[in-house]
Amino acid sequence: MKIKTFYAIFYRHRFIKASILLKLYLLITIVFKYAFNLLFLPKTTNLDIIPSKDKLFNSNLNYLFEYFNSDKGDFCYNQYAQPSKQKKDKIIGHGYAKIYENFFNKLRESKLNILEIGSFYGNASAALNFYFKNANIFSADINPDMYSYKGVRLKNFYVDSSSRESIQKNIIDKKIKFDVIIEDASHMLKDQVISFFMLFPLVEKDGFFITEEIDFPEKRDDMRIGQKRPDLKTILMEILNKNDFNSEYITKVEKDYVLSNIGKISFFKGNTNEVVIIKKK
Repeated sequence: MKIKTFYAIFYRHRFIKASILLKLYLLITIVFKYAFNLLFLPKTTNLDIIPSKDKLFNSNLNYLFEYFNSDKGDFCYNQYAQPSKQKKDKIIGHGYAKIYENFFNKLRESKLNILEIGSFYGNASAALNFYFKNANIFSADINPDMYSYKGVRLKNFYVDSSSRESIQKNIIDKKIKFDVIIEDASHMLKDQVISFFMLFPLVEKDGFFITEEIDFPEKRDDMRIGQKRPDLKTILMEILNKNDFNSEYITKVEKDYVLSNIGKISFFKGNTNEVVIIKKK
């Protein structure tokens, strides 16, 4: 993890709100905090040679999410605390595994391309690597230096999901089609909308686009500051009800493509938040 990533994740929100004196204090101490936390960062794990890999290839998805400490499982350690402050007490995760397994089980042996946006440490990507043993796992994040896994089927790269230009350059221009796209990045209203409408054309026929925490912009003010409704959940509900919608964050071409190619839209409630799974025709 680079020092700028450490600052962005753990200190930027405090720095913005701090007084001048507190800002000076933070600038002085952050270097020491960063150096100390380096001692607690997870080491890079090579998934191709870990001793337990044979067992993991035959495990269910929730076991894998919990094994690699992804919050997509039922329980996890709080990976969003500073590494030196992470506790060993498990907290409730999102509980998406049992939902996903109903869609993914038949695809488990298939040769797939799977993209997760918002990979963080890469814990969910590691789990998917073993659940889909013939799949290529693409992991994108605004801080790719946090990624703590490697393997022959893993691809880790940068993307800023709040930027149309970044999505275009770092994903679309690569001209790769995906069987599954999981969007788990900022959860901001605008970011969820542009990620779906820009990337849905990259989903293969009968493939899936998944947006996690689809209810965040609806329920949390901080997920829509300075952004204009409708949020993605509202847009998808309008599509289900065959109503028209408009968003300043998408083009007419993108809107028409989605309306012509969208298949089944399924909303689910996990342990704490909602997820939507969209199947392409």
